[in-house]
This record gives sequence, structure tokens and C-alpha cells, in this order.
Amino acid sequence: MMTAPGNIVDTGLVNEIRATLKGAIDLILPYRCEVCGRVSDTEDRFGSYNELYKKLYGQVPDLHICGKCISLLNIQDEDRRWFLCLSNPVTGDPCPGLALYMPFEYRGLVEKIIPKIKFGKKIELARFFGCVLGSALRGEKINADLVVPVPLSKKRFEERGFNQAGEIAYPVAKLNGIPYVEDCLIRIRDTKRQSEITDKALRAVNVSHAFVVRDDWDVSGLTVVVADDVATTGSTLHEAAAALYKAGASKVLCVAFAGNRNVKNAEPF
Repeated sequence: MMTAPGNIVDTGLVNEIRATLKGAIDLILPYRCEVCGRVSDTEDRFGSYNELYKKLYGQVPDLHICGKCISLLNIQDEDRRWFLCLSNPVTGDPCPGLALYMPFEYRGLVEKIIPKIKFGKKIELARFFGCVLGSALRGEKINADLVVPVPLSKKRFEERGFNQAGEIAYPVAKLNGIPYVEDCLIRIRDTKRQSEITDKALRAVNVSHAFVVRDDWDVSGLTVVVADDVATTGSTLHEAAAALYKAGASKVLCVAFAGNRNVKNAEPF
């Protein structure tokens, strides 16, 4: 159906009207915090984060979180961020002394947010955590050749729609000037959720030999950072690192946003 010249829509005017209406609606129905459900009051304070997010993703973030929740996100002291990857080192470890950088405790706000990321599909919260982790890691002046995420199984990726480890690893790589590679590591078998297994030995068995480096990737002689959202026993990250070492990597550093370790037990990478 043809439109008469006098009825041509001014798209600029329409967009302006829509923006005005959206602003009015936001005043009436304000955004709610993704974590606690209170009115989100941080949108105007996120100027630097908005700029960073736009550089990383080409758009502004759709993140809504209140100031009270933000204030509860407390980074560990500098001497409480480095650990041995395995909480219980084992005899015959193929990568003994594997270091883990983990700047937040898995409690309080973080303990509330992680399930929202994994099971509530809150990708914006994963990216926010990635930017925070990447910023913290910058102070450590890490030199590496690649950043890779712990991969999900195909089934779990389809359920979730994204890999939370990848969403965290990407800004870590970008903020530290290290190339990000999503498909270097692959998961070759499905495993039970680590969070559903309480026995530490069974956690290790669950992820044993679960990862390999893709045939079309050569990591020989490279220093690789492997990233995940949470580390408890460290078994998952340890198996990912073991696969990288087996493929010829010269050094591997594990990083996770948070965990529940109580004792500092490793020197910086």
C-alpha cells in the first residue's frame, strides 16, 4: 500500500517522542535492582562503567542495581587474592603449584548474584562481574598470550543461552590487553553440576579429563589465563589447566571472580 507524501513519518520525531515517553514511564515505574528488588538508584552513577561497556559491546548496559547492593561488593585485601588452585593438593598432580587469582569471597552479595547469572540468565550481571574482575587483575600486571573460559557442555549452553565463564573472561581479556579465545578449550563430556556435589573427592572425579584443547589450536609455549565464575575446590579450573598443559602450554594461571577459601596459600603468578 502506497503512502501519500503528506503522510510520510518523521522517524526522528517518532524516536524523540518514544524517548520522552520512556523517560516519563521510568519516573512512574522505576527500574528495580536485579539483586534485591529495591528501586535501582545507580543508573546516573555508572558513567564510567557505561563508557567501558559501550567500548566492549557497542551499546549501553541494561544493568540495574541499587547503591546498597553495590556497597556490599567488597574486594579482598591484596594479600588475600592468591591461592593454590586446588584447595586440597594431591600427590602426583600434573600441574603442581597451579595458582588461582580470586579477589572476592563467595558470600553475601556474590552468593546472591551467581545463581541469578547461572539460573536466572542475568547476562548483564556476568559482564559486570567480568569488568570488576578484569579491573582488579590489571593491578597484578599479568602477561599472557590468551584468555580462555571454562567451557560449558552443549546441553547446558543451550539451556542457559550463554556461558557465564565466557562473559566474565571476555572483559578480563580486553581490560588486560590479552587476546580472548572462546573455543580453544572444549568440554568432551557432560558432568554433573559441581554445586550439587558436596564430597571434595567426588568433585574431582566429576570433572576429571572433561576438557581438551581443540585440534585446530596450538598452545605450545604459550602462557594462558583460564577463567571461571566461582572456584570452590578448584577441581574444574585445575582440569582445564591440565588440558592446556597437556597440549603444550608453558604456563597457566587460573582466575575466578569468587570462592570460599579461608587461607592464603599461593604466591602471585
